[in-house]
Amino acid sequence: MALRLKIVPSKTDWDFFRFAKAAVGGSAVLLLASVALVAFVGLNFGIDFRGGTTIRTESALPVNVGEYRSTLNRLDLGDISISEVFDPTFGDDENVAMIRIEAQEGDESVSVETVRAVEEALRGIDPDMKFPLVESVGPKVSGELIQKAIIAVLLAICAVLFYIWVRFEWQFSLGAVAALIHDVVLTLGIFAILGIKFDLAIIAAILTIVGYSLNDTVVVFDRVRENLRKFSGRPLSNVLNLSINETLSRTVMTSATTLIALIALYVFGGDVIRGFVFAMIWGVIVGTYSSVFIATNILLRLGVKRDWSKPDGGTGTRFSAGDK
Repeated sequence: MALRLKIVPSKTDWDFFRFAKAAVGGSAVLLLASVALVAFVGLNFGIDFRGGTTIRTESALPVNVGEYRSTLNRLDLGDISISEVFDPTFGDDENVAMIRIEAQEGDESVSVETVRAVEEALRGIDPDMKFPLVESVGPKVSGELIQKAIIAVLLAICAVLFYIWVRFEWQFSLGAVAALIHDVVLTLGIFAILGIKFDLAIIAAILTIVGYSLNDTVVVFDRVRENLRKFSGRPLSNVLNLSINETLSRTVMTSATTLIALIALYVFGGDVIRGFVFAMIWGVIVGTYSSVFIATNILLRLGVKRDWSKPDGGTGTRFSAGDK
């Protein structure tokens, strides 16, 4: 007899719109709080956005990130990022690490004296350590990276708007985009309040969150469209509730299994990827929530097309919020 794990029963009949006003109101409060936090507290930008220097090291000894970090912390240089570089072409005596140091207050980049101090400190670990590459990123380049990161997120959201509009209808599109904006803004808010380092890896996480949340939303919307055809006489809120309940098991199981993997990475993955993984964990949670409560509530308010065989402007083709 096969053993099947069921977090959610196969058939549920929960009313997800019973507390719709509380859910939407709570999200609105959190969105305003997140915007205020980003505006007045600000994000803890990493080296990518503040400028700094990258030093590449090469040693015959294995890279010990913890030892490197404790050695450099004695120099009191502020934000330091250390990561080991893996490449199948490296030999056994080629152990490479990338060290990134933030620019000091009032400086364009890390000074030559600071770079030499870092090299001398690391040679205390391996006297024969080599430094084949030293690169600096100034404030101008960092500012350009911030602009490009914002543009990347906005373009991703616009692409989602167009995709959902073509695949479904404009009401579905606005519901999906509202859910995505909800997820992105709350992610920025949690990073602002916790002061977690915000760098290019977090931008990558946000774009991943956009894709993950969109996938959840499209699954629900697909079922909504099927049920609109199947149950043409039911109220819209009833059809939406039915669709969410029918996809709930899949949504919860997908999110739960993804979270298990992400939590394992957060605990055992080390400092290098911890910020990225935290953003993903938070994104999976808020993305699942927004797919169920935000996107569908927007759809309920806007009303949707019922008879997909008729043109949009035809009489009786729409089921509006007033017909709930």
